[in-house]
Amino acid sequence: MGASSVPAAPPHDPPHDPPNPAPWLTVADGRRRPELADRPVRMRRIFAQVIAAAAVVLVVVAVVGAFASRRVAERQSVNDAVQTTDLLAESVVQPVLEEGLLTGAPTSVARLDQAVRTSVLGPRIVRVKLWTAKGKIIYSDEPRIVGQTFTLGQDERSVLAAPTTNADVSDLSAPENRYETGRGKLLEVYRPVWTPSGVPLLFETYLPYDSVTTRTGELWRGFAGITVTSLLLLIALMLPILWRLMDRLNAAQSQRVALLEHAVDASADERRRIAATLHDGVVQELVAASFAVAGAAERAAADHRRDLAGILSNAAAAVRGTIGGLRSLLVDIYPPSLQTAGLAAALTDLAGTVRSRDIEVRLTLPTDTPTGLDEEQERLVYRVAQESLRNTARHAAASHVEISLVVEEAQVCLSVCDDGVGFDVQAALARPGDGHFGLQVMIDLTGRSAGALLEVASMPSQGTCWRLVVPRA
Repeated sequence: MGASSVPAAPPHDPPHDPPNPAPWLTVADGRRRPELADRPVRMRRIFAQVIAAAAVVLVVVAVVGAFASRRVAERQSVNDAVQTTDLLAESVVQPVLEEGLLTGAPTSVARLDQAVRTSVLGPRIVRVKLWTAKGKIIYSDEPRIVGQTFTLGQDERSVLAAPTTNADVSDLSAPENRYETGRGKLLEVYRPVWTPSGVPLLFETYLPYDSVTTRTGELWRGFAGITVTSLLLLIALMLPILWRLMDRLNAAQSQRVALLEHAVDASADERRRIAATLHDGVVQELVAASFAVAGAAERAAADHRRDLAGILSNAAAAVRGTIGGLRSLLVDIYPPSLQTAGLAAALTDLAGTVRSRDIEVRLTLPTDTPTGLDEEQERLVYRVAQESLRNTARHAAASHVEISLVVEEAQVCLSVCDDGVGFDVQAALARPGDGHFGLQVMIDLTGRSAGALLEVASMPSQGTCWRLVVPRA
């Protein structure tokens, strides 16, 4: 496994841009330290969301409460108006009704007018009318309308037919209500009364609608005070619980990162141990067996035993092929050239493992420029290249791959691009466990390396291009 490398290409030659229309997408950014930057931002975001949700709830409660309060206030005000009108009709108006009202007798009208002005009219009742069944107004505290006839509505006629008390918002545009304009919105209540001979008359009162508004305000203040206080108390109780949950979540995340680091380190140690065992044991024994079989083939050839010599030569070739495969596997498991010959040589050896799978590989590596990376950074570059090529070999069905390592003044850029089937990056990031363990490994490794940046550009049927940027020391 040599340390040879391809001469460096001009600065514009390495594939900094993806050879497909897919945009670059950042999948890992080690420039932001999660343990220092993410936690306060995340905590502030969560609490801001809680406060925003509480504000939305308050607005909704205010709107619903205002609507509900108005409906309840309307019902209560109408009920109060109906009860008041019933009480006045029974106790004040009915006792002073005389037959002379039907003919407009002055004595009968004066007696009713005195009772109305003394006991009925006031702040709560601003107008009184008394109608016949044919729509003639035979009495009103507004004398200009007395004696006029108007068409009774269906509700008024039904009240006379089936005695009950009804209430509606007054239509001030109706001709019979032209003298009520200027008083604001009014509520009219009507019910039947009877003369001593049993002739039905329609007794109608007009009440200011301000009572509904006043009652609405009273109900809303009581409802809002209890509801808002309860909601604020609930939020105050939730915030400490939420804070503890966030602390536990951060602790669990830190523990997960620590376990991942331990698993990666343990995996590297295990790969190093397996590689050393294979190299010092099985590979050396196979090399010795290859030499022995090759020697036996030469002796058989010298003894003119050509059939045996051919069999032994084929066996020696098979053993040598197995040794080559094992050495490629050793490079894939753990690259000894990364520490001994450097990053360029390790990438060259890594490219050989891909070529063995009938994939054309083009390497663009620096020849005499040191990378300026420390051991951890070089291991990161190698691991990202390894996972990228592994994905290319296993999933991409690619026929060509380009590996570029460019050393710039402040950073080192690794690019690995293939012409394979590509993949949906957003779907892979959303479900990293569905066959994308290598992607998660690259993201975690890059995220733990200060200043490193990992990007990917890929689309289905458009190939894949990985780009890793690592700052130089």
